[in-house]
Amino acid sequence: MSGMQVGPYQTFAKETLGYEFSNIDLLVTAFTHRSYVNEHRKSVSHHNERLEFLGDAVLELVVTDFLFNNYDEQEGILTSWRASLVRTESIGDAGQKLGYEPLIRMSRGEKQGSDRARMQILANAFEALIGAIYLERGYVDAATFIHQHITSKLDAILAEGSWRDPKSHLQEVMQRTDGVTPRYVVLEEVGPDHDKIFTLGVYSGSRLVSQGSGPSKQIAQQDAAKAALAQYESGHGH
Repeated sequence: MSGMQVGPYQTFAKETLGYEFSNIDLLVTAFTHRSYVNEHRKSVSHHNERLEFLGDAVLELVVTDFLFNNYDEQEGILTSWRASLVRTESIGDAGQKLGYEPLIRMSRGEKQGSDRARMQILANAFEALIGAIYLERGYVDAATFIHQHITSKLDAILAEGSWRDPKSHLQEVMQRTDGVTPRYVVLEEVGPDHDKIFTLGVYSGSRLVSQGSGPSKQIAQQDAAKAALAQYESGHGH
């Protein structure tokens, strides 16, 4: 790859993945965000979205295979477990621990983005990295990588119950405890339209149990539901 320092990428492959890439361009592309190509059109033509598309499918298959062969659960439960393993936060967190963030090539604007945007870029790069490993080394090495960094989290996810959708879990708990369904009310909206933060309260009847916030009403509801579940679990929810 002319005019480009591939050293840090090969070092990452060797030290973190345990092998060198014969096609180092694959690894560099896996860590190239679309915004970087837009800023360097003359010298760079590939970003990581095609590799991400491939890696996403490999990730889904490996996780599904692992769950199917190791747990005798209903399809609905396995689907929820899989969703919690492959969600943005989970794979973004795995990317953060791998420490490849400094290798991601992105525009100056993206570097200044919010934590949420950063987590999304880390997660997309993680999927693209899976795609690169799959092309370079094959299915078995891609699966080994996924087991090391993703399916190994399942025990912790099951222990804390975070695989359950907080809203439906809260509905079960509140109906059982209080005999009512949760009611979500917008308490506050701050910020301009493109960057709003919503604060929602979740009520049991007329009593405010907890509140949560986020960049959309849906995320704020989930946040409020999580906080309410913590209240019920600690015995303060009713």
